[in-house]
Amino acid sequence: MKKLFYILLIVFPVVVGAQQNWVPFSPADYAWQNVGNAGFSANGVEYNSLAFNLSGQPYVAFEDLAYAGRASVMKFDGTNWVNVGNAGFSAGSVDFTSLAISPSGEPYVAFKDWGNSGKATVMKFDGTNWVNIGNAGFSASAVFCISLTFNSSGQPFVAYSDEGSLWKATVMKFDGTNWVNVGNAGFSAGDVDWTSLAFGQAGQPYIVFEDFGNSKKATVMKFNGTNWVSVGNVGFSAGQADYLSLAISSSGEPYVAYSDWGNFEAATVMKFNGTDWIPIGNAGFSRTVAEWTILVFSPFGQPYVAYKDFGNAGKATLKKFDGTNWVNIGNAGFSAGEVWFTSLAFSPIGQPYVAYEDGANSQMATVMKYDSVYWGVSELQASRLSLYPNPATDKITVEISGTAEGSNLSVLNIKGQQLITRQITEPKTQLDISCLPQGVYVVKLTNPKSVATTKLIKQ
Repeated sequence: MKKLFYILLIVFPVVVGAQQNWVPFSPADYAWQNVGNAGFSANGVEYNSLAFNLSGQPYVAFEDLAYAGRASVMKFDGTNWVNVGNAGFSAGSVDFTSLAISPSGEPYVAFKDWGNSGKATVMKFDGTNWVNIGNAGFSASAVFCISLTFNSSGQPFVAYSDEGSLWKATVMKFDGTNWVNVGNAGFSAGDVDWTSLAFGQAGQPYIVFEDFGNSKKATVMKFNGTNWVSVGNVGFSAGQADYLSLAISSSGEPYVAYSDWGNFEAATVMKFNGTDWIPIGNAGFSRTVAEWTILVFSPFGQPYVAYKDFGNAGKATLKKFDGTNWVNIGNAGFSAGEVWFTSLAFSPIGQPYVAYEDGANSQMATVMKYDSVYWGVSELQASRLSLYPNPATDKITVEISGTAEGSNLSVLNIKGQQLITRQITEPKTQLDISCLPQGVYVVKLTNPKSVATTKLIKQ
């Protein structure tokens, strides 16, 4: 039977991505696979944080126990996980590593910096070295639960629990020279935990946290340009909320995922509909206790939640909301063993990747993706497709290596809608994107046998 299968593959090659919004032949054609080797880090890790660069390469940051708990960042080069700059590049050991890619494509990492009295530090990789953004240890005092993200102008913002303000919430931004407070430092009603930061469509920062001023329930606040104000009711969750994760939908609604003590510590997701916080699907939708919940929207606008699943021996599970129910992506508990510090991100073409500390591999780092079992057949490498300038304002040039015969070029928005399409015959093509609103897009190259994609930032 195996011999017959291989003969069929040669005679009838698998067609991957030949049509817009390609749908797999059946769920059995997709599976969870390791990205590179399982347990690829040099030693144990903590506080994994996963993100994709503009070329579609996955990066992961972590506290690296091979380097006395200092920060390391690795990326997958298509074959292996390799260090980005020096491993263990921070001044001392770190906690709460948070990785984000700037709009210009540079990886940034924020962390609690024990080399600077437990204060906040942000560093970026400049192509050669990891360099400080502003001063190392720029916060007024020690911090807890750091979250890093960028606004649409490319400014880095961090949120954290602030010892200097009795562990209340503080948000700071880098103004090009210094880190400055966004509104008042310590603006929450009481001390906070599990901070998570995101930006709304109008450019205003939102923060969620476990609110000790409101019985450890979830509270979301946003900055209105002058003050931090509550979004709906403070302490809106049914009970204590842990492992909070905030994301903004394509329609501008804030969503929050958390481990819900009002529902036996199972996973719950709620959104703010403009008036009230309402559950998305059933509250407490996981089989049992969920930890390390992380919420991310796919490029096509669907909310996904990854978590440590105590209903499946503490292994990793990923679910998405299909409009009615939360459904498993592949098998529940897909990891080889127990996990910690789950982190979720999507490739430009919408493949979910999950990073974690891997109990089946000596607490080292593992990344898995949910992808076609035919992933190695007729697959284009990301290097086959490049574009410039990126970010761009009016025109881009797209270059491909190899033949362009029978190829189509398209630009899609984050909902997967095709906005621009062009049949190409030359290896270099110019596209006019002046009609597109500012935002993030996917440039997709397809031919009868393969697909390649990359991300475009329209300014």
